[in-house]
Amino acid sequence: MRQGTPRLSSVERSLDLLDRIILDQGRRPAHEIGRQLELKRATVYRMVKTLEEYGQLRACQRGHYVAGRRILHMLVSVDRHRVYAELARPLIRKLAKAVGHTVHLGALEGDMTTYLVKEGRADDALLTREDMQLESYCSGIGKVLLAHLPETDQERYLSGGPFVRLTQNTIVDPDELRDHLKSVRASGYAIDDREIAPDLCCLAVPIVQPDRCVTLALSVSSIDQGKFEKSRDALLRKLTQTAEQIARRL
Repeated sequence: MRQGTPRLSSVERSLDLLDRIILDQGRRPAHEIGRQLELKRATVYRMVKTLEEYGQLRACQRGHYVAGRRILHMLVSVDRHRVYAELARPLIRKLAKAVGHTVHLGALEGDMTTYLVKEGRADDALLTREDMQLESYCSGIGKVLLAHLPETDQERYLSGGPFVRLTQNTIVDPDELRDHLKSVRASGYAIDDREIAPDLCCLAVPIVQPDRCVTLALSVSSIDQGKFEKSRDALLRKLTQTAEQIARRL
């Protein structure tokens, strides 16, 4: 039996060329882009023609190319957050098993927080389920994501109230919420202290992607307030470690 798999250098070079042409968006001729990859002009021509034949590239002017119909269709069809969710799921499942609580991965969609992954204890009192949306201002994940919005987007959100008081702990005053979000960003985590439901506690951290953007957050939730409070520091460490592991997968 053969040991290992030989590198498919021609495939790798074609993919490199495809990436660079798409990112260039038709500004430079393909042979010029290929020269940066140390590809001969004739080689670039053959690769481009094959990619064009399969709908990966499309000519926009003589020698210049942009993303083809197949690429554009994939960009529209693929939900980036759903891809990230499945990449993160094994790590989330491992964390949920380790801490004995429910772990969520969520993202902002519009002004709402969408729960993409839910793993761990199936507590009937936990109202969440995958693909469910909840208000952002009173959930741990939502507050982390709001805290990392650009200032103009955050101000638009804060001016879009009124915010409904779901429990006696819910922050509904926009000025108070603004200050709270500043604290969340500075500390690196958010706490939902029975703000969305009377018995539910939650600890959430951002998933900081390689480009420093934050579009996902990870949380641990529990209805066992006593156990949750006693182990909060340990939970935060494990939550942060898992968030960093997920970020490296994205």
